[in-house]
Amino acid sequence: MADFKTIDDLPADLTGRRVFVRCDLNVPVRDGDVTDDTRLRSAVPTLTELADRGAKVLVLSHFGRPKGKEDPMLSLSPISAELEKVLGREVLFVTETFGDVAEKAIGLMEAGNIAVLENTRFHEGEERNDPDLAKRIAKLGDAFVNDAFSAAHRAHVSTEGLARLLPAYAGRAMEAELKALDAALGNPRHPVAAVVGGAKVSTKLDVLTHLVERVDHLIIGGGMANTFLAAKGVDVGKSLCEHDLTSTATDILDRADAANCTVHLPYDVVAAKEFAEGAENRTVNVHEVAADEMILDVGPAAVEALGDVLKTCRTLVWNGPLGAFEIAPFDAATVQLAKTAAALTKDGSLVSVAGGGDTVAALNHAGVAEDFSFVSTAGGAFLEWMEGKDLPGVDALKA
Repeated sequence: MADFKTIDDLPADLTGRRVFVRCDLNVPVRDGDVTDDTRLRSAVPTLTELADRGAKVLVLSHFGRPKGKEDPMLSLSPISAELEKVLGREVLFVTETFGDVAEKAIGLMEAGNIAVLENTRFHEGEERNDPDLAKRIAKLGDAFVNDAFSAAHRAHVSTEGLARLLPAYAGRAMEAELKALDAALGNPRHPVAAVVGGAKVSTKLDVLTHLVERVDHLIIGGGMANTFLAAKGVDVGKSLCEHDLTSTATDILDRADAANCTVHLPYDVVAAKEFAEGAENRTVNVHEVAADEMILDVGPAAVEALGDVLKTCRTLVWNGPLGAFEIAPFDAATVQLAKTAAALTKDGSLVSVAGGGDTVAALNHAGVAEDFSFVSTAGGAFLEWMEGKDLPGVDALKA
């Protein structure tokens, strides 16, 4: 990974300097209440440090999809109030992102104050990275800090445009994320294993194609494993399976062979006739799945073998569950392998990096999210990183 500047490269004394910080305040809200403040908490270290160094901290973020128009229901005002609670210090709210009102409010701020500016997506030019909008916002600041990896795959004014006009730096959360991702695939310790799960191969084609060139072991789980099993001639019964992609699966397997990447598919599975809590199920060899059954989890023998694979590895990248973890007992494989990975990480023998919405939920369900080396809450950005794509918001920070 190319070098990037961090807030360590800013002057130690920032008294009076106006510093934009791009955070991700796009948090889930139900009945007016924030139901998960993870993203707010991740912003705390950067905002606190810059404020303590005397900066006028100007928080930028999107919230929802207002489609370039002002929408009172998508104002950042209530989110600003929640951020104030999480920070434990006063947070001002500015009703504009730029313009006379914003300029006057920023001028009245004192050194060390923190303010949240209104939703960047209230402006039609935000998502198309309009250079004129970028200039209007940039004139209100002296430096730009990006602390929102989760939005780094978008070339928007608040993620990329401002970084081209102002001195740009990575915030603490962005810095930690980039270092973790570099340790996982950029410059990892080998052997490297990747767990890739999920419902459909079609959603992870680029991920799989990219990974087989870079990892030593590729563990495929979830519904997508059924497509690979079908490609190898296995009758998967009523299981979720993209039969039209079996030739694509075969191509990925051939690419893996050419790259000396070992692909691990389940050889015993948990099958049931219905997908329901506590459904009657049985553990069988993959060749013994009945025509009226569906594969809903990896079997215990295969999971134990996968645990042995992880014990030989030094780096693990995880995206997606092994089975239908939302419903017991089809969470067993995901939980067991996650616990194995967590134990190896705690022992210091494995660097484990995980990301993606279902993955975070699965690791939390297993009670091991805190034990992984790094768990990314970024969805699309994490997936595009796994696909090997350039992330505009990251590229703009390169030194």
